[in-house]
Amino acid sequence: MVQSDRQVRRPGGRARFARTIVTLLALAAAAVSCGGDSDQSSTAVPVIKLAENPWSGSMVDAAVAAQLLTEQMGFRAEITPIDENTQWALIAQGDLHACMEVWPSGHAMHIEDFVDKAKSVEDGGPLGPLGKIGWYVPTYLVEERPELATWEGLQNPENIALLRTAETGDQGRFLAGDPSWVQYDDQIIRNLGLDLTVVFAGSEQALLDQVSAAYANRLPILFYFWVPHSAHRKFDLTEVGLPPYSADCYAKADSGGIDCDYPTDVLFKILWPELKQRAPRAYQFLKNFHYSTADQTELIAMVDLDGKTPEAAARTWIGQHEAIWRPWIPAS
Repeated sequence: MVQSDRQVRRPGGRARFARTIVTLLALAAAAVSCGGDSDQSSTAVPVIKLAENPWSGSMVDAAVAAQLLTEQMGFRAEITPIDENTQWALIAQGDLHACMEVWPSGHAMHIEDFVDKAKSVEDGGPLGPLGKIGWYVPTYLVEERPELATWEGLQNPENIALLRTAETGDQGRFLAGDPSWVQYDDQIIRNLGLDLTVVFAGSEQALLDQVSAAYANRLPILFYFWVPHSAHRKFDLTEVGLPPYSADCYAKADSGGIDCDYPTDVLFKILWPELKQRAPRAYQFLKNFHYSTADQTELIAMVDLDGKTPEAAARTWIGQHEAIWRPWIPAS
């Protein structure tokens, strides 16, 4: 997500309650099903435990993987909603087996600690889509004030005044989503000397609701967003040009020194290494899982724009795209 959402939740309280119960049972059973005890029955069907982070892309990735594992390969699959930072330790322990979508720009320390050093989490290879976080405004705002196409336009007090709210007082509002997402906007704002305050909408859906309301009334709004996302089909948005990304800039994250744009992310998968021995066909399937930005955007649009659940979107996509997913399934 970043990380990523980046958060569209399952509609309906009952579905959320049911998913929570499944999650608790899955974690409680982890030590028996895949933890340190390797004395499993050779006839038992392995349970493949997939992490789901709180944004639409991660949700549809997990739903597609779970349905194919279950219906095409004969495994049992469980999806556990979890924060993108918390999942690393659980995958390292084998309490979860895979996350299908990691945004690497926000996880340099996790990659170094778990993948490179401890080797307790495995890089599962690229997912396929390219991700990019950025700052966005509605294009109608840029048409009225072209200087807002770049961050320098936000140095103008008149433009900041457009973004003020009762909550932010004399400062302009920068709208973010879920505070658990990986994001460096506070650093960027401070280091560029911009008179902005970060306000969290609380979730991907809450963020989109505020963007939709602003768009309907042609109001000014500046917000955290990303590609790939189906909202770009619904809204005409312009990314605000920030100082160019560099590795040196991001190396200053721990000291609070980031003052540049977000990088382009090659989204990738992470796996529990022991899955290769415990369930080699499932392991190879997850390694093989790879689709395009267009494929993922199609799935996300079914959820965000058409109102389908991630499971229903996955079922529709699987039914229409066998030529894409069939090669992911290894021979018996």
